[in-house]
Amino acid sequence: MLAYPVIDPIIVSIGPLAVRWYGLMYLLGLAGAWWLGVRQTDRGIAPTHNRQQVEDLIFYGAMGVVLGGRIGYILFYQFSSFLHNPLLLFKITEGGMSFHGGLIGVITAMWLFARKLNQPFFAIADFVAPMVPIGLGFGRIGNFINQELWGRPSDVPWAMIFPADPEQLARHPSQLYQFALEGVVLLLLLQLAARKPRPMGMISGLFLIGYAVMRFLVEFVREPDAHIGLEILGWMTRGQELCVPMFLAGLLICVWAIRHANHTRPR
Repeated sequence: MLAYPVIDPIIVSIGPLAVRWYGLMYLLGLAGAWWLGVRQTDRGIAPTHNRQQVEDLIFYGAMGVVLGGRIGYILFYQFSSFLHNPLLLFKITEGGMSFHGGLIGVITAMWLFARKLNQPFFAIADFVAPMVPIGLGFGRIGNFINQELWGRPSDVPWAMIFPADPEQLARHPSQLYQFALEGVVLLLLLQLAARKPRPMGMISGLFLIGYAVMRFLVEFVREPDAHIGLEILGWMTRGQELCVPMFLAGLLICVWAIRHANHTRPR
């Protein structure tokens, strides 16, 4: 068993103001996406034409992540509580963000931005998809430092006891699994796929498929939400349930992209 490296979630505090690692991870993810977007734009292989457009796109995406992530968490994971107390949506200090909700928010933001630039939606989506794993990776590190979303009990040699765990059980460090798969592996796969011209929509479809498969697998060792449990077929978590339509959508988009292969991404 490995010792959990206890890290104070607060980097520095000045009076009532506190800078937290989790917030810093979000900023690092956005900064990484901005760097990659600027690099592609400067090389002339992006639907954006200058750095200002990249910065506008990052702003749209950030708003989509925050709003969609919060609304998605309430609808997907706390809906019954929301019906009893609608103000729960605004209690952001109590935490709660959903990747799948954030994804819907980002898709909406990309659609709005594509209209603003008069670009096809998938031209923007294919540009953004390889950036997303950067934010996902940093976000999972933030989850690990925050001691949240830990794994199920295990006796593997690298299991950890999280100090915040009331049961004090050795568990899978599933946040690090997700960092490795959703962050590092998915980033490398999408970067490799994007190195050559692809049919418009293909990169977006591959992102949806890749994330859905990786998240679905990790959910087998991630602790289910206590108030939801294994609700589908007695073994499927809410996260796995949400990954199924995501995977199917990715397949459909890839099929559509292949059938419209004459429309390649802007280069």
